[in-house]
Parts: sequence; structure tokens; C-alpha cells
Amino acid sequence: MSSKDWIEKDYYAALGVPKTAGADDIKKAYRKLARESHPDHNPGDPKAEERFKTVSEAYAVLGDEAKRREYDEMRSLFGSGAFRRNARAGGQPGGVPFDVSDLFGGAPGGGDRRFGGAGFQDLFSSIFSGGGGGGGAPRGPARGRDVETEVSLDFDDAVRGVTLPLTLRAPGVCDTCHGNGAKPGTQPRTCPVCHGAGVNTRNQGSFSFSEPCRNCQGVGTVVEEKCPECQGTGGVTKTRTMNVRFPAGVADGQRIRLAGRGEPGERGGPAGDLFVQVKVRPDELFGRSGDDLTLTVPITFAEAVLGIDLRVPTLDGAVTLRVPPGTPSGRILRARGKGVVRRDGQAGDLLVTLDVVVPATVSEQARAALETFAGQTPPAAREHLDARVRRVG
Repeated sequence: MSSKDWIEKDYYAALGVPKTAGADDIKKAYRKLARESHPDHNPGDPKAEERFKTVSEAYAVLGDEAKRREYDEMRSLFGSGAFRRNARAGGQPGGVPFDVSDLFGGAPGGGDRRFGGAGFQDLFSSIFSGGGGGGGAPRGPARGRDVETEVSLDFDDAVRGVTLPLTLRAPGVCDTCHGNGAKPGTQPRTCPVCHGAGVNTRNQGSFSFSEPCRNCQGVGTVVEEKCPECQGTGGVTKTRTMNVRFPAGVADGQRIRLAGRGEPGERGGPAGDLFVQVKVRPDELFGRSGDDLTLTVPITFAEAVLGIDLRVPTLDGAVTLRVPPGTPSGRILRARGKGVVRRDGQAGDLLVTLDVVVPATVSEQARAALETFAGQTPPAAREHLDARVRRVG
């Protein structure tokens, strides 16, 4: 995306969120729209593919805190008319005419590129160079955009760690030209207009500023004979499979970053990153609290009163825990080192919550035994409750 896109395109509207939306709301809106318009779910639908590109482009900016801040600053600056001056600016002769179309070259196709982009700071670092100023530093091939996907893991795999094949349908490096955009047997050549700088300097009144070279679109090189496969972009949409290692202890909602596995850069530029959002399926027995595993175990009234050696499962076997006599319902027993293994090699604990089960029905013999037990057991201390009942009754 180009700097001009940042001014002309409303990325908030593309995602259907207000400008005050938080990071979580932006991410949620992007995931919903990306799932609905993904090419895999809409084969042969060019409109869906275009929507997918639009929401992906919007999230690439709004999902990055630094880019979003620059985007908001740029739109606020141009929206306020800060750079719209007429010939008599400020009521004094000699004002400097300035139009945003001059900044971007104004020609159709003069700055829109599929890969990479320019930020607010890059755009304005060379606008006011004062006097005759020379050309800016070479920009070169632009970095590819980041890509985000989602993977569901079983609870056990998330705790232990696992390597899984991940299949993506996304832009990748063209195998025909290996990313440089040129027809096999040819090479891109240095742009004759900007001499590889990617920018040209223009003078206007007392100011000089640089703009992306229209001839090479700011890349610094031109492709005379385009690759027949990618049409000169250096990237194509294709299905690729890679093995991804999920470390032990990965948590639900965690993002795994794979450097250089995102979209390729234009004409050999560095690739973006791939971010894998992890969703962990719940386990039928175990829960998780940080690095600790949780487990609820039912016990009978008699076991709670008399005590018992309780055998409970772990992820890699079983342990025996001592339930002391007189244990109340809800008490938590701890099996140390039987939880999630941390990165430093240490492990969390297994926390076992005891749930005293009260039977709905009992036999006559059991009822008689309980009545005998109740007759020989002092009642629970409820004097403070009885006193309040008498006062309000």
C-alpha cells in the first residue's frame, strides 16, 4: 500500500469499526470479515477475494500500534487542510501553492503497489529539505505484509508442545522468477529516471520535497520483460505447507511469530512475518490456570470424614494424594511439579479440588447409620445465626 492509500482509504470503514475501537475489537472484526471473504471459502468469487485483500490491508495498518498512530496522524493532518495553501496564504503575497496530488505525483498508477508501503515518517522526512536539497536515500524493494492465521490444538499438545504441518493459501514468492519480477533469463535494471534512489526531488517555490519515482514506483529498478507467472510483482497466491513448532505450555489466545514466513516483498524485498493465533480445545478432565493444571474430584461424605488415599490422574500417569480426616468440600490439594512445564524447565502444579457428593437417596440401613451418627455428633455451631433469627423473628 502507498502513502496515498493512507490518506484516501478509510481502513476503519473497511473493518466496520469506529476510530475509537480498541485493539481487541479491531482484531475481532478482522477475523470475522477475513473468514467470511477468504478465497478458500469463496472459490472463483473475485469480489470475495477483493474484499479479503481490502480487510487484510486495513488490518495490516490498524492492527499495528505504530502504523495505526501514523495513519491517524496523516489523515488528521490532511483532513484538517494543513497543506492546502493558496497563492495568498495567510493574507500575504508570495504564499506557496500546495496540493496533495503534487505530493504523490497525481498520475494514474503512480504509487499503488501490491506489496510493501510507506509510513508517515518516511513520507514527511524529506518534504521540507530547505533550498535545493538532493534526492532521498534509495528505498529499494519493499517489505512484504504480515500474514495471520489460526490453528486449533488439543489440550495435551498445547501443554506438551507439538510440531504440526500448517497449510496456507496466501501470497508467496514466485517460483518462476524467484521474486525479482523479471522474465527468466533477464534481470531488473536500475531505473534511469531516479538512478536507483526510488525518489525524485521537486522544487516548488521556496520549498523542495521528494516524491516516489513514477517510473519505477519507488522501487529503484524497472522490469522491462515481466515474469509471465507473476506479471512482474515477484509474488503469486499459492498453497504452501510448512512445519510449525508450538512450544510446550503454549496458551489459548497466544500468537506464535514466524519471521519471514509472511507475504514476499516486491521484486525480491524481504518477506513479512507469519503470526499464528493458537486456539486450545478444552480437555474433558483438566483445566488450566497459568502454569497450573486443575482437576475436580468427587468424594463421598464418609471419605471426607474418615480420610482416604486418593489416586488421581495426571497428564503423564497418576499420583496418590492423602485426604485427611475431616476434609471439607472445596478443599484444594496440590501435587507439585505435575502441571505445565515452564520455559526454564520448571513445572507448575496439579491443583485438585475435592467435591463432597451428597447422595439424593440412601438405603434404610444407611439412613439408620446416619441417624445414629447424627445422634452421637454435636450439632454445627449456629448460635450466632439463631440469635439473629430471634431478633428479627
